[in-house]
Amino acid sequence: MVVTVRPYNITWELLPEDFFLDDEIVDNLYSPYIAAVLTESLELAEILPSAAFVTTNYGICATVNDKIVVKAPDWAYVPQINVAREEVKRSYTPNLQGEIPVVVMEFLSDAEGTEYSSKRTYPPGKWFYYEQILRVPNYIIFEPESGTLEVHRLDESGYDLRNPDENNRYWLDEMQLFIGVWQGRRENREGYWLRWWDEAGNLLLWGTELVVQEREAKENALKRLEELEQRL
Repeated sequence: MVVTVRPYNITWELLPEDFFLDDEIVDNLYSPYIAAVLTESLELAEILPSAAFVTTNYGICATVNDKIVVKAPDWAYVPQINVAREEVKRSYTPNLQGEIPVVVMEFLSDAEGTEYSSKRTYPPGKWFYYEQILRVPNYIIFEPESGTLEVHRLDESGYDLRNPDENNRYWLDEMQLFIGVWQGRRENREGYWLRWWDEAGNLLLWGTELVVQEREAKENALKRLEELEQRL
């Protein structure tokens, strides 16, 4: 499949076996945890389709003007892949192995601000790649230290910064979920986290929260039973 965008000729090809992939150092200690719990809460809520593909710091590639481009967002969501999961090796190629990601996220940790780079020459910047090459509908940039969240929505002119709703959340139509910032403690870290809420405003819980919820439910049931026995 070949797509031409302005002066760019885009093809969707598998990453060659001999292509060197840089092992990017994650310079934000908690980025992997922030990404992991986003996926965890989807799985526990049983709303992660079997055909969906979630990536964490995993290469998403395209060939632009005969040159391979690979970017590895901190978190990305692909609604459906059309190959066996074990065939997605080393990187994921949209339009060849499945659909375009509908959400990509970057967690700010780079002082150089590469998440905002619109550099068009090879290798292109992240912003330009997600906006003009992949055409990802939602580009999310999160700053874990301050809790600043930006949700950029793709329209005909490019990415447009959205405003949050009255609850300071953003509705992602492709996922039928809200995303927003939650402050609390996990992984021995007190700070800001990205969380999902369903359409009714219910928070999608982490595994640790579900354990606490179940324990409290059992304790309350036992307390009611003891009160009933006392009255009898």
